Amino acid sequence: MRQTARPRRSVLYMPGSNARAQEKAKSLPADALILDLEDAVAPDAKAEARGIVCDNVRSGGYGGRELIIRVNGLETPWGRDDLVAAAGAGADAILLPKVESGQQVRAAEALMDAHGAAATTAIWCMMETPRGILQAAEIAGSTPRLGCLVMGTSDLTKDLHARHTQARLPMLTSLGLCLLAARAHDLAILDGVYLDLANGEGFAESCRQGLELGFDGKTLIHPSQVAGANEIFGPTAAEIAESKEIITAFAAADAAGKAVVVVNGRLVENLHVENARRIVEMAAAIEALESGAA
Repeated sequence: MRQTARPRRSVLYMPGSNARAQEKAKSLPADALILDLEDAVAPDAKAEARGIVCDNVRSGGYGGRELIIRVNGLETPWGRDDLVAAAGAGADAILLPKVESGQQVRAAEALMDAHGAAATTAIWCMMETPRGILQAAEIAGSTPRLGCLVMGTSDLTKDLHARHTQARLPMLTSLGLCLLAARAHDLAILDGVYLDLANGEGFAESCRQGLELGFDGKTLIHPSQVAGANEIFGPTAAEIAESKEIITAFAAADAAGKAVVVVNGRLVENLHVENARRIVEMAAAIEALESGAA
């Protein structure tokens, strides 16, 4: 699905079996919520969690927040029932875990289509295994219904026999391959979670690194992380002001037939204008979401 200016600065995982937490999430300033039926739910609670999540999505009350249901894999005892139920719930997206091939994505899509999923319900893919990372380009181009890649850095670190480090050097190859695949296919892409809730500065550094690498936002494990992610992944007032200046100056120069535009002492080209428009559109979308008008 071609990307629009939709804020995904903060994307918070919510346990699918915790109805109280999902109710509280209606007042959280997260841009999006992942209602999780996979890792966050014990096997004996899977069916109950499925009902809670789908009922909450259907009943609404989450404002403009994007709602995503993470299902169990189709190879598990719960995956097919999850996907069938999620297809009819009306979520913005269904998140598939541990995706390792385009064929997996298309199989899930066929099941969604067969059970009445809306055309607007996107597929998101967790990128969290070595095989999945190596197939990132194939996965990203598997179907027009695909909307976002989500890094699962915890599982990936385990499978790589790597270590969780602040600089995330063991992750950079995987992050880069998925970023390239996402941008080549005009997809959104979200950075993985930060696990140390007591280390606020470490979390901020991780967000800044993700922003610099090119991620649209970060997946989160606790509401306390939402404000920090929103601040770092959102455009600053200075960036917005400069972007508007670039757009205005370029339009005036183009109308006057001038080939060269200089803003604040720097040469401005089409690529700068394109980025400026993206920033201004995202700022407007954030304002609409936060005002409740989205």
